Amino acid sequence: MLALAAVLSAQDTTAGKSVYVTWCAGCHGDGGAGDGAAAAHMLPRPRNFTGGLYKIRTTASGQLPTDADLERAIDDGLPGSAMPGWKGRLSDTERRDVMAYIKTFSSFFADTSQHVVPLKFSSPPGGGTSETALKVGRQFYDSIGCRKCHGDQGRGDGPSAPTLKDDADFPIFAADLHQNWRFRGGGSVEDIYRRLRTGLDGTPMPSFADLIDQRFLTDEELWRLAQYVRSLSPPTPPEVRDVVHAPQIHGTVPTSPDDSVWARVVRYWFPLVGQVIHKSRWFAPAVSGVWVQAVHDGTTLALRVSWDDRTESPDSAWLKFAQRILETVAGDDSAPPPPKAEPWPDQLAVQFPRRLPEGSGGMERPYFLMGATTDPVYQWRWTSRPRRALAGLARGIERFDTVAGAPAGEALYGHGEWRLVLTRALATPDTANEVQLEAGRAIPMAFFAWDGSSGEHGSRMAVSTWYFLALDRPTPPGVFISPVLAMLVTLGLGLVVVRRAQRRGARHIS
Repeated sequence: MLALAAVLSAQDTTAGKSVYVTWCAGCHGDGGAGDGAAAAHMLPRPRNFTGGLYKIRTTASGQLPTDADLERAIDDGLPGSAMPGWKGRLSDTERRDVMAYIKTFSSFFADTSQHVVPLKFSSPPGGGTSETALKVGRQFYDSIGCRKCHGDQGRGDGPSAPTLKDDADFPIFAADLHQNWRFRGGGSVEDIYRRLRTGLDGTPMPSFADLIDQRFLTDEELWRLAQYVRSLSPPTPPEVRDVVHAPQIHGTVPTSPDDSVWARVVRYWFPLVGQVIHKSRWFAPAVSGVWVQAVHDGTTLALRVSWDDRTESPDSAWLKFAQRILETVAGDDSAPPPPKAEPWPDQLAVQFPRRLPEGSGGMERPYFLMGATTDPVYQWRWTSRPRRALAGLARGIERFDTVAGAPAGEALYGHGEWRLVLTRALATPDTANEVQLEAGRAIPMAFFAWDGSSGEHGSRMAVSTWYFLALDRPTPPGVFISPVLAMLVTLGLGLVVVRRAQRRGARHIS
């Protein structure tokens, strides 16, 4: 401990303890063992500092992290987990002090024989987005076994995925490589390359540095693999926008999720979070968000929703994994024994108010969590088994009364992704219970999702807040014609002025 005190001489562990107790102990525990009061509700679990084992490092596998590694995790947080970034919430001094205190939990940091040195990383080769480079990256994705956990298309649905667990025996999801904004150590090509070099200690994700030493692949080829993995996600993280714009199209709306029309329609991303208000609460939702597109033809709406899901539930291969999830993630402070995993289906719900908000404000909406007994919401509910879509009124989480006018639904599943299209007439005869979809109005809309193979059923689900759907009206021809006419008139007047000036000039010369 004397050696540790010397190493941390520039930092105040006493002050760091005060910061830790206030902000960190609730998850990481008073003794740093990752067993705080909130830990049982989290997946992945909070870091156990006592073993000196860290996932996100710039050091070799099995080595301690550098101070810069710890500072980065504290400053930026760990996306895709409950660990937030503290930069801007704590001062520079407080963050340095709490880092120093965290290191006191493990004697490894006091071991003078430990030489914590970051690896030297090369620079990425050029042409990383070319077809040739990505082809090389894909070849090594297959040859070194990435697909065993991450799946053929990288959505975390590989054959080994339902067997994965970390060193503490907790279940762990293989990363969805289509959502790089949720990567723990960052989503850039450089970040991905570093994770391939260092591995994620304490998890099934190994370091591939030894393959370079064994000349199975070169450093450049490892970069190509990182570039391929990066190419699976959007160029930039999705921006959450409040309104889904549904353009009016000519002809009938598409009913198939793979209709070519959808390639020309803007996609909108909406994040989902665990339902933590109503018992049983759910703090570890498997579906992190949905992509939404919409079009209409003046009489019918087509709504396309797609989301990443590791399984087409129910899936017996994932039943044991679902049970491990239910046993690991507590739903309530005083919960009974965990429920038994059943072959639950995947489900999605799209929610609207029964009637569009009226009045000057027009923004009044029912309670977002499936309405209330006195103020129900109108919902479309789709389920993977039996494969069908229903419509009805939700009067809270526990009550759903179906109505006759169900939307038509067509769903396709493949390579870890659901693609669903729901269609319904804009106007229906049941104006008392079914929302009437009007062009030019802000239509409140929310989403709910359940992954049956992750133990999600009933109140254990992912939820969104209210957003809006806007059915765009076609642009009147006059909007295009009027500017053209104005331009022609202006041009004609200009020519008249020029000609008159030329004539006057000619008479003056003569």
